[in-house]
Amino acid sequence: MKVLVTSDSHGKATLLAHIVDRVQADYVIHCGDFCTEKKQLPSVPMTVVRGNCDFEEVANEEAVTLAGYHFFVTHGHRHQVKSSLLPLSLLAQERRADIICFGHSHFPLCEQEGNTLFINPGSITSPRGYTVPTYAIVNLDDDRHVQVSYFQPNGNKVPNLGGSFDL
Repeated sequence: MKVLVTSDSHGKATLLAHIVDRVQADYVIHCGDFCTEKKQLPSVPMTVVRGNCDFEEVANEEAVTLAGYHFFVTHGHRHQVKSSLLPLSLLAQERRADIICFGHSHFPLCEQEGNTLFINPGSITSPRGYTVPTYAIVNLDDDRHVQVSYFQPNGNKVPNLGGSFDL
């Protein structure tokens, strides 16, 4: 199963729709700060959460199971992600999450801690502390193997980000 993970599109609904169309993922996760009306988001199977800049009526956090993997999706500002992943680590244990997707920092991150994978796709519009805007593609298989790759909005792969993980 192929999952597109994105965050912090900040009102660039056309750019987001272009990425969704090009990637042709089985499922889309948006980790907040979409900053547009929810009806402007692509009409595809999607989980979307509210970021600190969103005023639309969507959930603050969501859990979804995809291909047998338990995802927990949040924006990140609720869990102090700019200073530490510890609050998310504790949350992963509490929620029994295999993969936690979060945004807010605009900085791409992919780290495994124990049996939990933490993914921040970065921002497709406003990178901070990284040179290019990014999103992530997560490929899930039946053997608990996860492959994460990062791309720029133009479709170019970003080297040295992501990796292969066994959960």
